[in-house]
Amino acid sequence: MDLALLFLNAFLAATILPLSSELTLGAMALADPDRTQALLVAASTGNTLGSASNWLLGRFLLHFRDRRWFPASPAALERAGATFRHYGLWSLLLAWLPVIGDPLTIVAGMLRTPFLPFVVLVAIGKTARYATILWAMG
Repeated sequence: MDLALLFLNAFLAATILPLSSELTLGAMALADPDRTQALLVAASTGNTLGSASNWLLGRFLLHFRDRRWFPASPAALERAGATFRHYGLWSLLLAWLPVIGDPLTIVAGMLRTPFLPFVVLVAIGKTARYATILWAMG
C-alpha cells in the first residue's frame, strides 16, 4: 500500500500540482532502508507517467489555443517552442527540475515530440534523480 501511495505522490508531483515526491521518498527510505529498490521503481514509474500525462495534455491542449481561457499567449507559446527546439530532445533529461520540468514536458507534447524518445529520456532523468537522493541518504 505504501508503494502505491509513493507512486501516486510521484505521479501527481510530475503534473502541474505543487507536490514534492522527494520528501515522501526520503521518509519512506528512512523508515525502511531495505526497500530502496522498490521505492526507486515506484517513484520513478509514477513520476515518469505523470510527465507522460503532461505530454498528452500538451499534445491535445494546443487545439484550444484560440480560446480566451487558454493559459498562454501565442507569443509565449512561440518562445517556449523556440527554446525547446534550440536545446532539443536532450533537454528532456532535465524534466525532473523544479519550475521548468513540468512546462518542458507540456511543450514537448505541444511540439509533437515522438512519445518513445520522450518517455525514455524523461525516465532516465527522473530515475537518476531519485537514485541520487537514495544514494545520498546512504
